[in-house]
Amino acid sequence: MDKKQSRLRRGRQARIKIAELKVNRLAVHRTNLHIYAQIISPDAKVLASASTLEAEVRQQLAGQSGAGGNAAAAALVGKRVAEKALAAGVTEVAFDRSGFRYHGRVKAVAEAAREAGLKF
Repeated sequence: MDKKQSRLRRGRQARIKIAELKVNRLAVHRTNLHIYAQIISPDAKVLASASTLEAEVRQQLAGQSGAGGNAAAAALVGKRVAEKALAAGVTEVAFDRSGFRYHGRVKAVAEAAREAGLKF
């Protein structure tokens, strides 16, 4: 089993548990260059999303080295997805880290979303 398969297996277990709870989930995916966050309802509809690929986020990160792949960019994405979720009427979510370890950029997204008003 390679690294990616192990991560996907860990992520699957978390999604099964979140599906049992029937709550909205904040799903995070990271790549070397970017980070993505989505609020997904129990019936698999995307309610809000944010990523480092958005034009507004890219403008705020312009001029920084490693613009999309650092913790500062991840915090900005966490804040934006929380604001969009609150605008859509979502206040509570379950955090789905997709099998990634809870540190670095994944942790930055979670903490920024909490500070912006999401509860999980």
